[in-house]
Amino acid sequence: MPRPHSTVPSSPASPGPGHDSTGPVRPGPGAGAHAALTPVAVELRDGFWAVRRQVNARTSVPQGPDLLESAGNLHNLRLAAGAAEGEFQGAYPFVDSDVYKWLEAAAWQLGQGEDEALAADVDRIVALVAAAQQDDGYLNTWFQLRKGGERYKELRWSHELYCAGHLIQAAVAHHRTTGRAELLDVARKFADHVDSVFGPPESGKPIDGIDGHPEIETALVELYRETGERRYLELAGYFVDRFGHGLLGGEAYCQDRVPLREATDVEGHAVRQLYLLAAATDLATETGDEELRAAAERLWTAMTAAKTHLTGGLGAHHDEEDFGDPYELPNERAYCETCAAIASIQWSWRLALLTGSARYSDLIERTLFNGFLAGVSLDGERWLYVNPLQVRDGHTDPGGDQSARRTRWFRCACCPPNVMRLMASLEHYLASADADGLQIHQYATGRYSGDLGGTPVVVGAETDYPWQGTIALTVEESPADRPWTLSLRIPQWCRDFRVRVGGTEYDRTDAPVTDGWLRLERTWAPGDQVVLDLGMEPRLTAADPRVDAVRGCVAIERGPLVYCLEQVDHPGGGLDDMVIDTTGPLAVKHRPDLLGGVTTVVAAGHRRHLPETGWWPYRSAEDTEEPAPGAPLELTAVPYYAWANRRDGSMRVWLPTS
Repeated sequence: MPRPHSTVPSSPASPGPGHDSTGPVRPGPGAGAHAALTPVAVELRDGFWAVRRQVNARTSVPQGPDLLESAGNLHNLRLAAGAAEGEFQGAYPFVDSDVYKWLEAAAWQLGQGEDEALAADVDRIVALVAAAQQDDGYLNTWFQLRKGGERYKELRWSHELYCAGHLIQAAVAHHRTTGRAELLDVARKFADHVDSVFGPPESGKPIDGIDGHPEIETALVELYRETGERRYLELAGYFVDRFGHGLLGGEAYCQDRVPLREATDVEGHAVRQLYLLAAATDLATETGDEELRAAAERLWTAMTAAKTHLTGGLGAHHDEEDFGDPYELPNERAYCETCAAIASIQWSWRLALLTGSARYSDLIERTLFNGFLAGVSLDGERWLYVNPLQVRDGHTDPGGDQSARRTRWFRCACCPPNVMRLMASLEHYLASADADGLQIHQYATGRYSGDLGGTPVVVGAETDYPWQGTIALTVEESPADRPWTLSLRIPQWCRDFRVRVGGTEYDRTDAPVTDGWLRLERTWAPGDQVVLDLGMEPRLTAADPRVDAVRGCVAIERGPLVYCLEQVDHPGGGLDDMVIDTTGPLAVKHRPDLLGGVTTVVAAGHRRHLPETGWWPYRSAEDTEEPAPGAPLELTAVPYYAWANRRDGSMRVWLPTS
């Protein structure tokens, strides 16, 4: 018999509906007994992430309706609503989800301030979604239009519950930022329908089943948090615990080979795995389920130890978009889907809140600046579905979704609106609070606000991070009669740092750093200042020797950024014959004229004089003669997130040393 799903706490769930500015993850009141931290919002005012979010707000999100129109997504909803004639458009049964992800992005954007044009687009599309919904709550245009209304007969591939999950998340975002319930009513009606159909065998419900693509599970937890309806949490627990019991044929691809509670390693389709684990972490947060918590922590550790690329990217195989074997981390064939990077951030944030450990936010930072941000062009109009770590000289691009060239849109367009929604809600992934104080997980110019027993705590930050490592913090509001702790994350990559608190300065040898946190406790007063200086010297990084693909290579990093070489910066040849001189210095140059303003790293290197291959590219192992080095060459490395924004050409992150 399958293990029963997680029990629901007897304590009250979250408050009922009402306008709320909290973000995508809002643990309920009862979760405080299980989770270490509570998320708080950050007002981003300037600097790196403020600029990227402006591009998202001014370009990426506003173009969404036109792109969804041209791809046929909105046409399908009109057909389902009886407001148009024609044929279903799109190649996949999950095209509705692109609409819902865009709606979620737009909702978080509306939470930033008034935007009449965007609000009008949201109202129009919400009304269209509501009109397309069937009387009993079901909504999926593929099955309504292409399958004659057939439901839940192809759960391995149908994505019916996956689409429902994205609808629910959009509805929660819309309700939290606007206070309006039109979309929430649609989502609740669909969730109630799903709850009436799906359940364990003993429930008497008609279907004991799960969707081939986890997603609805974490959405149901958030719907519970938003409405206080316990049935949604119970349904999420049922779905999570039914994976791994052969309902989908027992395949690892769709997380059905082994129950999550028993799993020892991440496997199968990367996004499916990570969405399921995010839901398990949400359930552990709400219910105190220690077995689920242990499984989530165990699997995160296995993933980061042997299946994560330097950029934070995940997914070794183009085939089935899945994790490979431990240490199977290829370069040019790396999949590293943009959606997997987003799912990793979402899951790691939930673990950071549940456990209080800084290591989860270390991975969030690495993934945000590298594996995630590379997925969108600097102008916000073009995208990468896959994010390789190398493009070889003479690369013949296959085009389509798996292209190594930025693309305006995709047949499977899951990544662009996914980027939009994370970027629009980014301020909710940067800081947290607990009963003792405020924790700053990610550094940006803005205001970090928390609450201590009803008394506001506000800290302002000024920084040019990630180009510079100085973060100047000023206490703006603080209780006058009690001490509290300001906790600053010291990144895993940071070799050295200094911090000045008032007139006292500390370094790594004498600063109170525990579990990645620099904890500063005192009775703070408005005007008190803290200056944190993180060492930003460029560094060379080598991989575990079990990573065959990069043995004998190094990568360039500086601060949280991974760097790469692009052919456009190295005229006179490609990159395949390039060698870095690891004995030479690494110099830093800020280039305000390049790629929107970046800091480059300059290294010494040369090209190898490689012999003509002839008809056979192999030689005797006894022939130890190495290719002669060419003239010294200056290598210019740019941040990986900014690659593929100029001319097409080769690129590489890992550089041979001989």
